[in-house]
Amino acid sequence: MAMKSLQEFAGYVRQCKKELESRARRVLVCAGTGCLANGSEQVLNEFHRLSVDAVAVTKSGCHGFCEAGPLVKIEPDSILYVGVTAADVAEIVKTTLRDGKTVERLLYHHPVTGQMYRGEKDIPFYSSQSRVTLANCGAIDPDDIREYVARDGYMAMARAVADLSPDEIIEEMLASGLRGRGGGGFPTGRKWFFARNAQASQKYVVCNGDEGDPGAFMDRSVMEGDPHRVIEGLAIAGRAIGASVGYIYVRAEYPLAVARLRRALKQARNVGLLGDGLFGTDFSFDVIIKEGAGAFVCGEETALLASIEGRRGMPRPRPPFPANEGLWGKPTTINNVETLATVPAIMLRGAEWFQSIGREGNPGTKTFAITGQVANTGLIEVPMGKTLREVVFDIGGGLRCDKQFKAAQIGGPSGGCLSAEQLDIALDYDSLSKVGAMVGSGGLVVMDEGTCMVEVARFFMHFAQSESCGKCVPCREGTRRMLEILEKIVGGRASMDDLAMLEELAWVVKESSLCGLGKTAPNPVLTTLRYFRDEYLAHIVEHRCPAGVCTAFKSYKIDPALCRGCTKCRKTCPVGAISGDVKSPHVIDQSVCAKCGACKAACPFGAISLS
Repeated sequence: MAMKSLQEFAGYVRQCKKELESRARRVLVCAGTGCLANGSEQVLNEFHRLSVDAVAVTKSGCHGFCEAGPLVKIEPDSILYVGVTAADVAEIVKTTLRDGKTVERLLYHHPVTGQMYRGEKDIPFYSSQSRVTLANCGAIDPDDIREYVARDGYMAMARAVADLSPDEIIEEMLASGLRGRGGGGFPTGRKWFFARNAQASQKYVVCNGDEGDPGAFMDRSVMEGDPHRVIEGLAIAGRAIGASVGYIYVRAEYPLAVARLRRALKQARNVGLLGDGLFGTDFSFDVIIKEGAGAFVCGEETALLASIEGRRGMPRPRPPFPANEGLWGKPTTINNVETLATVPAIMLRGAEWFQSIGREGNPGTKTFAITGQVANTGLIEVPMGKTLREVVFDIGGGLRCDKQFKAAQIGGPSGGCLSAEQLDIALDYDSLSKVGAMVGSGGLVVMDEGTCMVEVARFFMHFAQSESCGKCVPCREGTRRMLEILEKIVGGRASMDDLAMLEELAWVVKESSLCGLGKTAPNPVLTTLRYFRDEYLAHIVEHRCPAGVCTAFKSYKIDPALCRGCTKCRKTCPVGAISGDVKSPHVIDQSVCAKCGACKAACPFGAISLS
């Protein structure tokens, strides 16, 4: 039965809270994409098969600690088991759920120090975080609207619809200082203000769930783990600007997110939290899901709108801005998933509370997907202004295998590379902008001393060039030429003139491209030139790769003392670079060698090495 008034909603909230309280002892099995890929569904099924009286077993969204999955959390005992398999479930049921003891081998052991931790709150990965947007991820069943409502879900929307005028909502957002979490950092309240003041009979709000950064999965995790929060934030945005229809644009590569969003929308409609006359008012709102084909450029606002309209996802010049002429030519506000998922907390707890977190001009928290050569990888949320050192060493647990920190790529392929000298930089919009980097969507790749920074620049330029839509010449041709030069450098064929041309092209592309993809594509090149220029010079002038990564500077050699002349390497070599008689030491012709490594793999005596 759909609710028709605030009173009915209040009764529904009480009912949901009562149901959740009755399930005080719960087993929460992570059902995020990462844990599902590692077998958490089998773990969940096994728990259901061996169910224990008075213990509720349910799935949850991503806990964030993907490195250690599949994860199983037991409440209220605050026990977190990591790397759980279906074969471990019987022991957990007997030892923990029945006897009240812990299975120590399944607890988290720090990969560097070896210290054992019993509960989630004790693990440094979690204890240094401040979860606002991710508060429900890992704590509720994303497929059960009652669990979301029991944790004050849709309360912010009820307040926005029944107690506040659209102007008051926008004032609250302006006062909060929330900046767009998708990359640009534009104030959300101002964006809503412009759309509110645009005159039109129909307006739209759009949730940008097109997360295309390599290594980034924060938006996906929120959509999978807390879909109702995204819907609620979108509805509040609709109320603020006067829109009755919202779109969630999500890439088709996120099938789990799409499925959970669809289920959440159906549930919200069934109980009257979407549809006509919400809470007995004249505000009506509903949401349409649009699956995208997964083009990186569709993260750009105008390209995204073109894709929703059924056209090729390509940007257009601005103005007019979407706030005045957006979807179908109507005023439109576009916010990314994380931004909208932050809105309900602000509307419930107030702008002053939000301003108390983070730094001046950069309030609130930010999620980061921390990956790379760090001990603990996964999804984190920290106050704006947390330093890179705190994130890498306190939360990430430091570098693996006693390696030294070398660099961090922050902000995805459009971001920049920071060196060890920037470890104490604050992770916020303004601080990162000053050093040529950006918060971006929050991708954070940690690299150790074994990483070649020229190759890193080449990798990200290859991505940007491949994802360029080709509409404007600076991006289409500029990124292609930059990629060619970078390939010459890592291939040992570049000159200093090439280096000068690379730098000049980077600035031209950055200054003259049509959209954000082109304008930010040179960032990895510019920052590596700024902080790791010596590596470029080593490749070009000294013909060596300091990190020992680039194949062009490697050579396979045969140790005559170890070679038995068995001929296996000679027979394996695909280019005929190896010569020698039977039972005599063989030799590799370096001018012919393709550096494929087939000879080294074939040698039974360990006579071939790579230098």
